[in-house]
Amino acid sequence: MFESNFRKNTFVEIERIMENRTYQYKRIAVKIGSNVLTRRDGTLDVTRMSALVDQVAELHKAGVEVVLVSSGAVASGRSELKPLKKLDSVDQRQLFSAVGQAKLINRYYELFREHGITVGQVLTTKESFSTRRHYLNQRNCMRVMLENGVIPIVNENDTISVTELMFTDNDELSGMIASMMDMQALIILSNIDGIYNGSPSQPGTSVIRTVERGKDLSDYIQTEKSGFGRGGMLTKSTIARKVADEGITVIIANGKKENILLDLLCRPDTTVCTRFLPAPAEVSSVKKWIAHSEGFAKGELHLNRQAVEAVRGSKATSILPVGVTRVAGDFEKDDIVRIMDEQGQQIGVGRVSADSGEAVLLVGRHGQKPLVHYDYLYLE
Repeated sequence: MFESNFRKNTFVEIERIMENRTYQYKRIAVKIGSNVLTRRDGTLDVTRMSALVDQVAELHKAGVEVVLVSSGAVASGRSELKPLKKLDSVDQRQLFSAVGQAKLINRYYELFREHGITVGQVLTTKESFSTRRHYLNQRNCMRVMLENGVIPIVNENDTISVTELMFTDNDELSGMIASMMDMQALIILSNIDGIYNGSPSQPGTSVIRTVERGKDLSDYIQTEKSGFGRGGMLTKSTIARKVADEGITVIIANGKKENILLDLLCRPDTTVCTRFLPAPAEVSSVKKWIAHSEGFAKGELHLNRQAVEAVRGSKATSILPVGVTRVAGDFEKDDIVRIMDEQGQQIGVGRVSADSGEAVLLVGRHGQKPLVHYDYLYLE
């Protein structure tokens, strides 16, 4: 009875908070890490999974659009079978994910059906984000699902992903999904409370509650990877900073805590987590795509010092041929290229308006159209 009343009161509180602009998250992406969904022996933690589904269902019924990015397929498959012979890492991932993804999505389907909610599976690869057309097709698919009350459950298709085309981990995938779907917040659920100002095992350390733009976290980030996933806190913080720079709030919290999702929306001031504050200015859809397209860059534009200072200035500035000193790589018009400074350090990425042959001929010339327009330029 107490639990029923508590959940009813929590639901009412969510509806009230939805009217408060400060916490008005009506569109969120939630990433659930492998260490949240699996026990120490690698088996699926159905109790935890069910609790998180209950919370997502509450938010869905309150009018919040949720895209779920769920790890756990490989770990789930690993607990189901023992290979007949020794496999390399790629073969293991493909085998375990093929078995585990079916188990994972079926479990989600059954749990959400208890709430009268339909879910749909979206398996994607990094290559699906490589062109603007593929990117928009993918976005349209999930928009149609949300418009029809279907919760998308997204995961990397590990059965066909190969090493050079894999996401770093599902943190990277969740960041790209949150950006693509113009979410107001990305909630990354891990098995710790957030980013600590020291080793979590040491007495006296505490969670960094707020991360402002430009704050250096390098002294606090531990590089250990998670037990069942591919990533760790370093990739979480890197993705969080990039997504926050695009105007999206990013929250890292402990997915093993009871009612964590409801508490993050209802009691943000008292719920322990690390919150990356979003940039005040909105970023266009095209720039969001470009920001996450570094891995698909086909070439490089090297700039002189004056051009670097100009594009980094407060005024939006395009990259003109006169400021380019060298062109590297073989690329076509509208491909993504890296933008490099005089020292060969990358300062951003952009969509180029000419192929590499044309760009070479334009190097250093005055009075020419931009090689990269500022609308298609993302600076790091």
